[in-house]
Amino acid sequence: MLSLPKTPFLAVGLLEALGAASGMAAGAILSGAAIPVLSQSFLVWQLLLSYIFLGRRYSFNQLFGCFLVAMGVIITVASGSSAGSIMEAGIFWSLLMIVSFLFQAADTVLKEIIFLDAARKLKGGTVDLFVVNTFGSAFQAVFISLLLPFLSKLWGIPFFQLPTYVKDGAACFLNLGTIQGCDGAPLLPLLFVIVNMGFNISLLHLLKISSAVVSCLASTFSVPIAVFIFTLPLPYLGVASSLPPGFIVGAAILVLGMLIYAWTPSLHMAKAST
Repeated sequence: MLSLPKTPFLAVGLLEALGAASGMAAGAILSGAAIPVLSQSFLVWQLLLSYIFLGRRYSFNQLFGCFLVAMGVIITVASGSSAGSIMEAGIFWSLLMIVSFLFQAADTVLKEIIFLDAARKLKGGTVDLFVVNTFGSAFQAVFISLLLPFLSKLWGIPFFQLPTYVKDGAACFLNLGTIQGCDGAPLLPLLFVIVNMGFNISLLHLLKISSAVVSCLASTFSVPIAVFIFTLPLPYLGVASSLPPGFIVGAAILVLGMLIYAWTPSLHMAKAST
């Protein structure tokens, strides 16, 4: 597994770096309610890239199921926010967020290609999840470092102030000094890292045994769960929010869309069974 060509992992790292950089830059400007709505472009990119690079063909029921999933998330989020929340920050930042999801979709499709190619090169074996994750993350760190001059400008931070910015960030992570807004550190940041790693590894495993589109649909279900969690009286969340009026409707549409997609076999599986 370690002798597999590194060029695909290099491309994975570049796509992850570009997706993270553009997503963080746009996310700092856009409202929290706008981001889950714009994130539904991720599913559209997944379908398009899988069609082009993997030769996947989707039935009407599968496309309709994906459409319902996207609509369910939009209804869930938009029911508790103002109608113009997406356009408040300007069209540039909305487009940049959409482009960031293009990079992320390309990243997951490329990982699926890596798993498929590895199965052929390893004569029926499979590449370990941690090999893909480690090489991809290592190259991502390299490209993030190379992009720092550009990113500092995009984030509105003068490049010469980056060392101070990183130092303050580390102090906040460890809850040292007098920096405001670091409540819960270092426990909360460490819990975030652990949960995030578990979430990403789970999605990577699902990608390995299914497809990029199925992995995307499963991750989409986290949106209504997150909305519901913010209604609970949990520490550090402040006053618990109330459920948006359209939450139940949006969540029901989302689950219905996932069921419609899951009950519909892909075309290549249907042909194999005939």
